[in-house]
Amino acid sequence: MTNSIRTLRFTHGEMTQAELARRIGVTRQTVIAIEQGRYSPSLEKAFEIARVFSVPLDSVFQYNVPEGDDA
Repeated sequence: MTNSIRTLRFTHGEMTQAELARRIGVTRQTVIAIEQGRYSPSLEKAFEIARVFSVPLDSVFQYNVPEGDDA
């Protein structure tokens, strides 16, 4: 899974990781891990992130289906 959080932060007034963390109720370290793809947020937190930026969920998170996986 990939995400556009870093880009969205900068296009929304250069929001800091700390500010995003505060607005969704997590630590700055959690935001860093999500941005780097090392941690996948809960569905609830994913929707909260999308709400902060006023965009649809799939504008924040993208799931890349592995090649050859027709499921």
